[in-house]
Amino acid sequence: MKAIVPKPIEQYAAAHSTPHSALLDELEAYTLANCPRPQMLTGRLAGGLLRILVKLTDARRILEVGLYTGYSALTMAEAMPKDGVIISCEVEPELATLAQSFFDRSPHGRKIEVRMGPALATLQALPVDAVFDLVFLDADKENYCTYYKELLPRLRAGGLLIADNTLWSGSVLKPEEETDRAIVSFNELVQRDPQVENVLLTLRDGMTLIRKL
Repeated sequence: MKAIVPKPIEQYAAAHSTPHSALLDELEAYTLANCPRPQMLTGRLAGGLLRILVKLTDARRILEVGLYTGYSALTMAEAMPKDGVIISCEVEPELATLAQSFFDRSPHGRKIEVRMGPALATLQALPVDAVFDLVFLDADKENYCTYYKELLPRLRAGGLLIADNTLWSGSVLKPEEETDRAIVSFNELVQRDPQVENVLLTLRDGMTLIRKL
């Protein structure tokens, strides 16, 4: 992931944001040092935004598409009330095992249910009446449009869908690869959807906040 915001500015912003828990700091350090594709880590700034949004929406039912090493899930779990539940979809067993090892060390880890397998199959297998307060989409970009069409009906009115990587290192301005075009298509789909209101933030690699009307 090519940086859009200069690194010194990101570091300054992180230094002037509420610190995260020691366990999240440990998970961040471990991921950066040991895991493939460490640029996929949600990180402190995006994680801080997720934490505040969970609290502002009083989210008790969260659906996450794309667990990676569990940073975003654990961040949101820490912000949820005791009766909160996060269902997180992941396809790679090694990543799920790593994430669970950190969840097991947190008093908030019990709020997180990891569902293994292709995310679309997991979503389609949910009960028809399963409705969520907040959705975090951070999985394979080529399927963002497909995920969106599956996720929006499961979001309550007034609920929030957060999509990550929606600037895709700036390639949305000049799409060349399949993934570039997929993100452009997703952004256009959301922008044209009369069911929602949305704002695309220039935070890290782009995060779109989508509120269902």
